[in-house]
Amino acid sequence: MCDSENIQLRTVEHSIPIDILNDLLTRFLIFVPESAKQNLIRICFQIELAHWFYLDFYVNNDPKLKSCTIYEFAAHVFQHIPFLQGESHKLNEILAEWKEYKQSVPTYGAIIVSEGMSHVLLVQSYWAKSSWGFPKGKVNEEEDPAHCAVREVLEETGFDISNYIDPNEFLESIINDQLVRLYIVRNVPLNTKFEPKTRCEIKACTWFLINDLPNNKKDSTPKVKMGVSPNSFFMVLPFVKRLKQICNHNGSVTKRLRRKSASISEGECNPSKNKSIILNKKSENDDIKHIKKRQEKNTPKQLCTKRKLFPENQRPIEQFCAPSWLNFRFDKTAILECMP
Repeated sequence: MCDSENIQLRTVEHSIPIDILNDLLTRFLIFVPESAKQNLIRICFQIELAHWFYLDFYVNNDPKLKSCTIYEFAAHVFQHIPFLQGESHKLNEILAEWKEYKQSVPTYGAIIVSEGMSHVLLVQSYWAKSSWGFPKGKVNEEEDPAHCAVREVLEETGFDISNYIDPNEFLESIINDQLVRLYIVRNVPLNTKFEPKTRCEIKACTWFLINDLPNNKKDSTPKVKMGVSPNSFFMVLPFVKRLKQICNHNGSVTKRLRRKSASISEGECNPSKNKSIILNKKSENDDIKHIKKRQEKNTPKQLCTKRKLFPENQRPIEQFCAPSWLNFRFDKTAILECMP
């Protein structure tokens, strides 16, 4: 790494108080097993969780604190933790590899359609304010795809689709080597109130007329009717034509299409390279096998997803700990006295 990058690493614009940094790292990194410390990709997932916690529960509640990027936060972490200090000079490379790995984790969500099949619900994130997409998220280890979709939709919209979802009815695409599956959820009232449960992730949940969505990136319909650029819908473009086909057939889904896209920003698949495959009623087990096969190909080591990352039977040697955690004790006598 060149000298300028070393200077950038040492002098990141943001400064996190040491006591707060200690608390965050105690929460999310103190129990990382020794074997996992050799896998920096897994460590980056824990750093991401700590970063989210910092933004949600520290920055939002203290006006003196400033938000920071994942790079700035990771720079603090790599400089502060002894077993990471020796890798701090490769921070850019490590984060780039981690972001590439994240793209291989399958995502599941829902296409929420209104009564009458006229509108579809889209969400807008804080970090991509000019774009809209379907509520979805990455799957946890050994998590059922439909359960992942229910959980992610609940987190991003506050709406529980568990009574609406049919595990056998969905649209999916393989986009940039990442499986994206969206379950069809119908007949949701237009007056439903959506309140995201996650902080600083979803800015808005809005109904859009399905007929006003662009069929491709050059379709000017949303610009004319809503004053919104078709590029704002690049995350939904791979699904629009099939969604309109479903709505035009009164919501009947008689087949499922798996489409492979060269790039999500292209909005549509190149017919000369990527052919649509019609799938009949196929068991969920076959789909799960397909997902696991892709994951094993991309990750020869133990599968790491965004939440459950480390074996529970391994506990590390503590190298540091926030004072508030070191001083924490259970009063066993008091607890026993309260028991009947």
